Amino acid sequence: MTLSLIALGVLLALIFARVPIAFAMALVGAVGFASMRGWEAAGAMVGAAVFETGRSYSLSVVPLFILMGAILAKSGIAHGLFAGADRLFGRMRGGLALATVLSCGGFSAVSGSSLATAATMSRVAMPPMRRFGYADSLAAGSIAAGGTLGILIPPSVIMIIYGLLTESDIGKLFIAGLLPGLLGLALYLVAVVVAVRVDPSLAPPVSEPAPMSRRDRLGVAGTLALFVFIMGGIYGGFFTPIEAAGMGAGFALLLALAMRGLTRARFAEACRETLLASAMIFAIIIGAEIFSAFVNFAGLPDALVDLVYEFELSPWAVIAMMVAIYLVMGCVFESLSMILLTVPVFYPIVAQLDFGAGPLADPEAAVIWFAVIVVVVTEISLITPPVGMNVFVLRATLPDIELRTIFRGVLPFWFADIVRLAILLAVPSLSLLLLR
Repeated sequence: MTLSLIALGVLLALIFARVPIAFAMALVGAVGFASMRGWEAAGAMVGAAVFETGRSYSLSVVPLFILMGAILAKSGIAHGLFAGADRLFGRMRGGLALATVLSCGGFSAVSGSSLATAATMSRVAMPPMRRFGYADSLAAGSIAAGGTLGILIPPSVIMIIYGLLTESDIGKLFIAGLLPGLLGLALYLVAVVVAVRVDPSLAPPVSEPAPMSRRDRLGVAGTLALFVFIMGGIYGGFFTPIEAAGMGAGFALLLALAMRGLTRARFAEACRETLLASAMIFAIIIGAEIFSAFVNFAGLPDALVDLVYEFELSPWAVIAMMVAIYLVMGCVFESLSMILLTVPVFYPIVAQLDFGAGPLADPEAAVIWFAVIVVVVTEISLITPPVGMNVFVLRATLPDIELRTIFRGVLPFWFADIVRLAILLAVPSLSLLLLR
């Protein structure tokens, strides 16, 4: 355990020194493993991690879902979602902000990427909100926060990676994330309503929503059909989550071509973005596999489990400590890094916790519920200063808005996320309801 803690300290030092986390985890894991088993064994372990990750059939789901989201982003389908949400909320004060949150939730549900949602919706929603006189803080905050819904509402790339790390049923993880994701969407809408009532200067008086074009209506219908197709196929047992990724990417491509929104250049750009994002994710996964092999061989998870039993900590105290660690880490780490760094250590502990009677009595149910909690806390990290990856993506696409303005705008949504986290911790059955 001492060696593991030293390695964790070195890893954090490398990360703060701006070493890419994929290389930092791989380096610390390889050197730590070599210190216990020798360089030959460490070399074999590293080679196996690279080879097995690269040829993993299960991981093929990641680039396919990323490609699906990139096609939707490049084909202009997001504009139809925004127009449809505007028709729904346009006659309310703050209606465009409400429409932005709802369209972000819809787009992220089918793209599976919070960063892609934030980048896409900033181009779709920001111009009309500025034109109608919305404050930059509320406009930017609704986009940045709305984009976070993409990592919980299925299909979620983060949920897929959690499932691969813990060997959990990805279909069950998707289903478990649905109600908490919809709860987050509802609380975000409430946050907008409360914000414009507390400070009416954030939004102009009610304005008449713009009419929807035929293309916009097709975009809404197609997006809903894609979501139902993916979730219905998984939930109905017609195809696995991995097969759903391929089916979803093909459906999105056909939809984009049918709407004539995808040129050859835009498709090439979508493929390029998919390639770059997939390469980054695979590099981080390989680094995490190497580091995980080291900490598992060093016995860190087992030592932590022994500490839990030695100090007679209740399961809820352990969960509270983990949540606190995630909230602190969210200030300095991006979401995927947090998942890959902590889940191999925390998962064995959660799997052995005895919650007694109730919805978490089954260890599998406890692991699935913990996945929802982890992803919700990770969502919070996407809008938490000083890192807040969604905020920085928005800042890159809207360079004329200051970071402090965006962070001020996401504050109501941050509080809404804390409320949702408290509800999910207090009522575990909410995450497991659809699995019964």
